[in-house]
Order: sequence, then structure tokens, then C-alpha cells
Amino acid sequence: MDTDLNGRVVMVTGASSGIGAATARAYGREGARVAITYRSGRDRAEKVAADVEAAGGQAHVVPLDLDDPPSIDRAVADVIEHWGGIDVLVANAVQWGGDGPPDPSTRFEDVPVAAWESMTRANLVGTAASVRAVLPGMRAKEWGRIVLISSGVAEEGLPGPGPYGTAKAGLYGLARGLAWNAGRDGILVNVVAPGLTLTESRPGIPQAVLDTLAAATPSRRLSDPDDVARLIVFLGSGANGNLTGELVREGSSAARAPHIGG
Repeated sequence: MDTDLNGRVVMVTGASSGIGAATARAYGREGARVAITYRSGRDRAEKVAADVEAAGGQAHVVPLDLDDPPSIDRAVADVIEHWGGIDVLVANAVQWGGDGPPDPSTRFEDVPVAAWESMTRANLVGTAASVRAVLPGMRAKEWGRIVLISSGVAEEGLPGPGPYGTAKAGLYGLARGLAWNAGRDGILVNVVAPGLTLTESRPGIPQAVLDTLAAATPSRRLSDPDDVARLIVFLGSGANGNLTGELVREGSSAARAPHIGG
């Protein structure tokens, strides 16, 4: 299967760890030129860049903060100046608004409106701003691929505050509208909804719980970041000829784990 990615410019936001890092490496193995964005972990991003180059791709590291629209525009302009354009955007960056996933014991009514505004501004509006910045160049070439990374909790829910799942659910509406708006210009837009993924940053979960969740999936196992990355690479490549406006549930999404999250 020809992915048509050799020499293509791919921008992966939030690529310094987890699914984003695995995705950057996977594009590198296809010979792509990969822009790796990070918010604070430049050292980790540089390590991923080295891995991309070792895999046969090229890499470029750029700072980007979803909560700071000018930084998004600067990052896109930097990549365009460096490589002449952007063919593929993988909008993977996420902002929790704190030190990590939300506390499931938090009552909905105890979350300040300001927290809702911050979470949706970063994770929904910030993602839309990233897409907005890359679209003109894709339209000019009449070719582009955009993959938005959501979460299984967008459908399953997550006990607790709610803003994160709400913002992630909004990405599906964003993709549906974009599919119609950009499809005539050769740009395909899809959403990937990973379930519980065994990343290095996943908080400690008892093995018995992991075993129970794995047993609830058709394949009887939970996905690792490379599983998700391979799906993202397909959707964001020339091998995807005309699939657009779709929400693709990755295998671990079958495990009903709203108390843990995706």
C-alpha cells in the first residue's frame, strides 16, 4: 500500500510523548518530514525528533500552545518557512487545564464557568485555530489530510466535571463541517477516538483493572500508542483516498472505562 508520504510535510501537535510521539515516529518511517510541536517538554520533543530521523524521516521541533492562538500561527508559519508548506495536520495536542486528567469525584456544579471556558478554548477552539492556519496552503495545493484526535470519553462520558469530554466531542462536529467545506479542494478530515491507551504517561492502574478492560475489547487487549499511530498514519496519507468526515473508534474504545478515561 502506497501511503504517498515520502517527502510530505506532516505537523503533529503535542508530539513530545504518548500517541503524538508514536505518530511522529510512524510518519518518519514513511519518509515524511515531521514537525513536532510541544508546549513545555522541548527535551522530550528533541528526543522524538532524533527517533524520527533515525527511522528515515526528517524532523523539526516547534513550540505551540493551544491556549495561545498567536503561538499556533507562529508554529505553522515556522514550519511553512522551513519546509515550504504543510500537507498533513495531526491535531493531537491536549490541554488538561491542570496537572493531568480531571478528578472524577468533582461534581459538575462545582466546576467554575471559567474552567469550562479555558478547557473548550484550548481543546476545541485551539484545535480549530490549528486547522484554520494550515488550510490555505492545503487548498492552494488541492491536497491535504487532517486528523483530529478525540477520546473515547467523548461518547462514553467521564464521571466528574465534564469540560474535557465536551471539548473532545466537539471535534466530531468540527470534522463534519470541515469535510464539506474543504472536500472539494482535495482535503480529507477525520477524527480518531482512542480508548484507554497504554502510554508512558498513563497513571498507575492496577493490573487487574487493565485485564478486565482488555477482556471487554474484541481483540482482548488494550492498544499501545503504536496501534493508534498506525491508524492515524493511514487516515493522514495518500492511502486514504476518499474517507472523510468520519469518527473512527480505535480498538480500545470498546472497553467501557468512563471512570478512567481515554
